[in-house]
Amino acid sequence: MYAQMVKSEASNDDPALLAAFQARIDAGEKIEPKEWMPEGYRKTLIRQIGQHAHSEIVGQLPEGNWITRAPTLERKAILLAKVQDEAGHGLYLYCAAETLGVSRDELTEALLSGKMKYSSIFNYPTLTWADMGAVGWLVDGAAIMNQVPLQRTSFGPYARAMVRICKEESFHQRQGYDIMMKMARGTPEQKAMAQDALNRFWYPSLMMFGPSDKDSVHSAQSMAWKIKMNTNDELRQKFVDQTVPQAEYLGLTIPDPAVKWNEEKGGYDFSEPDWTEFFEVIKGNGPCNAERIEARQKAWEDGAWFRDGLMAHAAKQRTAQVAAE
Repeated sequence: MYAQMVKSEASNDDPALLAAFQARIDAGEKIEPKEWMPEGYRKTLIRQIGQHAHSEIVGQLPEGNWITRAPTLERKAILLAKVQDEAGHGLYLYCAAETLGVSRDELTEALLSGKMKYSSIFNYPTLTWADMGAVGWLVDGAAIMNQVPLQRTSFGPYARAMVRICKEESFHQRQGYDIMMKMARGTPEQKAMAQDALNRFWYPSLMMFGPSDKDSVHSAQSMAWKIKMNTNDELRQKFVDQTVPQAEYLGLTIPDPAVKWNEEKGGYDFSEPDWTEFFEVIKGNGPCNAERIEARQKAWEDGAWFRDGLMAHAAKQRTAQVAAE
């Protein structure tokens, strides 16, 4: 593997190599897969990109639940296209992770064994059609807030994958907001359904940015390496500042009585999420954790025959090529 190769070439603790690497990062250069990198940088990228890829794939499940029950044929087609986009995003990201010397099989096995995680938001159920609006508006809105800066991240394959992902996610966010607008301007029952979806997804959406900076284990080093471009708290504040006026336009109420414009800081005050709940969900104790992993396990097992066929075909092609030479 590539990781073993770079270890044999030089120690990741070599001060001169580390200093030269950091100088490239500070100068805004992109790091490419075959170039030397600290082992910690590689591992951090695998963890972050792998978690991102898993989130895109698992994120299809709460929305796929509504494809057959969408209220109109047009809504069905739009939601189907959105779910297909998420599958594509997962594939882009798995490919980016593979350039770091880890296989897609290894990433999936790490997910199924619990060694790798996915975004906590996808462990919450989608109970009504209005939840499709909340997921697009809030969840994809938070995702965009996280992902737009990643187009400038220091690892080349990750940054390039994010360009297309962000363009498509922006459509997803607009689609969700359109659903919420239709519901909020519909019957009283429909508006109540939209408000209920906002109530249930507000705090889980705030949790998507990760724990507060003071409690974040990885943020400082990731910022130094420009794997992350903004802190968790910066992004969370930006999301709140963008979303509160949108909710007001819809005629919906943010489920937080502490939300208030703060002229001094130029942003909204708001209540912190329940971080105890966040860490419980991360540990596997959320409403849908078991269901999500069971679905991924079944998909992995059901696809074994196809993966085996691809490998057998590739082996046959290599044998034929060797024989021809």
